[in-house]
Amino acid sequence: MATILAVGIATIDIINTVAAYPAEDDEIRALSQQQVRGGNATNTLTVLSQLGHRCYWTGVLIDEPDSDIVKQALHQSQIDFSLCQPVSEGKMPTSYITLSSTSGSRTIVHHRDCPELDFDHFQTLDLNQFDWVHFEGRNINELKKMLSWLKKNYPSLPCSLEVEKPRDCIESLFDIPDVLLFSRPYAEHCGYDNAESFLRSLALTATISCSWGGAGAWLKHQQEIFHSPAFSPEKIIDTLGAGDTFNAGLISALIKKQTPKQALTEACQLAGKKCGQMGYDNLLTAS
Repeated sequence: MATILAVGIATIDIINTVAAYPAEDDEIRALSQQQVRGGNATNTLTVLSQLGHRCYWTGVLIDEPDSDIVKQALHQSQIDFSLCQPVSEGKMPTSYITLSSTSGSRTIVHHRDCPELDFDHFQTLDLNQFDWVHFEGRNINELKKMLSWLKKNYPSLPCSLEVEKPRDCIESLFDIPDVLLFSRPYAEHCGYDNAESFLRSLALTATISCSWGGAGAWLKHQQEIFHSPAFSPEKIIDTLGAGDTFNAGLISALIKKQTPKQALTEACQLAGKKCGQMGYDNLLTAS
């Protein structure tokens, strides 16, 4: 068991499940609606908690009624949020998600009216209690200060960075973390049509991964590249958070000193289970 801190956002997710994704200007009825806690960092922690780790989240927590949804969900998942930065004005970020029951695909419209976590708050944290720190790749200027400060003051503390979306100057961060977790959309944005060629293009000393949906995922470690196929469920029910689940599985396996191939396979297996069920509850016992 490790003690893990994740730095990123928590959101309110309003999920409308529909029979099939609507065409533009359609008017359709939702089959169901859920309001749950979301956000990449906290999703990853939810899975890491199930894997037996002690989990902490730091991010911005707004003093407004919707924060109670986030706090309650984090408490249920045994995620400590005492290190968050309290903010008195604004609203918790909200994602409006359309989930197709035909394909399991999800389309997200995100709205935020609050500041990002700043470096001034992060540098007040005592990181001695942690075995790993995981960052979302957002708020790049402040994040670069956080990563640099961590490596200067806690040089032996491993850290990982999720690179989900292309953002201005995010490439300036790539030489700092020990592990980089890339998404297919980011690789495609860089002009690559497969994960292996994308990973080969990166001259980095870090362990780096790139997931590619139904094709599985690839991992580069000490210049050697490994591949794991996808472990698709009989029916794809919900792909929301599959990438966050993959990241959690890979981080956990690396913490446990699994071989790169074993770590990649475990991450893909876990992501496959996630795609076969709604949400994250009882993920480890899902068939």
